Amino acid sequence: MHKWLRTESFAAWAFMAPGLLLLAVFVFWPIIYGIPLSLTNYSVISRTEYVGLENFRHAFADRNFLISLWNSLVYVLIVPFIQIFSILMAVLVNSSRIPGIKVFRTAYYIPVVTSMVAVALIWSWLLGNNGVVNYVLIQAGIISKQVFWLSNSATALYVLMFITMWKGLGYYMMLYLAGLQNIPADLYDAARVDGAGRFRLIRTITIPLLRPYILFCTLISLMAALRVFDEVYILTNGNGGPGTSTLTSSLYIFQKGMQQFEFGYASALGLIVSVILGALSVLVFLLNRKGGVNPY
Repeated sequence: MHKWLRTESFAAWAFMAPGLLLLAVFVFWPIIYGIPLSLTNYSVISRTEYVGLENFRHAFADRNFLISLWNSLVYVLIVPFIQIFSILMAVLVNSSRIPGIKVFRTAYYIPVVTSMVAVALIWSWLLGNNGVVNYVLIQAGIISKQVFWLSNSATALYVLMFITMWKGLGYYMMLYLAGLQNIPADLYDAARVDGAGRFRLIRTITIPLLRPYILFCTLISLMAALRVFDEVYILTNGNGGPGTSTLTSSLYIFQKGMQQFEFGYASALGLIVSVILGALSVLVFLLNRKGGVNPY
């Protein structure tokens, strides 16, 4: 047997092979195939013709696509709030001195592992016209009459953003918690000796040492926000209503590709969104590098 077959590198590649194969088949190949597909008017029932950049020209003149793109960019506004609240929650649950903190960690992670269908049913009931949210707000005197949260174009998108943030907080909290538990306690002890308070500890030690985690969580939450689909599809019955107030780019691409069978046009839309996502990711990297400090 060749020596390389007995090395750790071979073992690592062997373990990664199934996952890499799935990525190649279901991620990398569709991306590569989508590029030439976006230059055609591909159809499963008629002749496919090369149309060049016509799909891209049509995209930037497509009012619904521009609205969906804008809604997706608005959705990105939840990213900083997710990061801030997740860090604060991680700092809170990192303390073992708080009674019942282990139970709280478990309970706060439950939405992450709950299916979106179940989450949608729960929030549909809570936000219904005669739901719990309206009842509590009316009893508290915050509102005077029922609010149609999901059927009002002024509130629907923001309600969906809140649900996305509520469901994802536990996931990012656990990532930040892992980062917090890797910070040496000696650094905090030395800072306390110098008279540092709680907020100064967070600002000068916790945040700088969490920078790799902040970068990673920001990137994946940015991607999730731009590609949000499940909650929008389920809670709006797949139409992005009322009107186009909750129509996101992923939902619109799904409608064009899987419902109207305009696969070439859908591929072009997907490439445009991918370029925007790549540009935003590069911007996050640049901001992280520009503001980077070495806490050691």
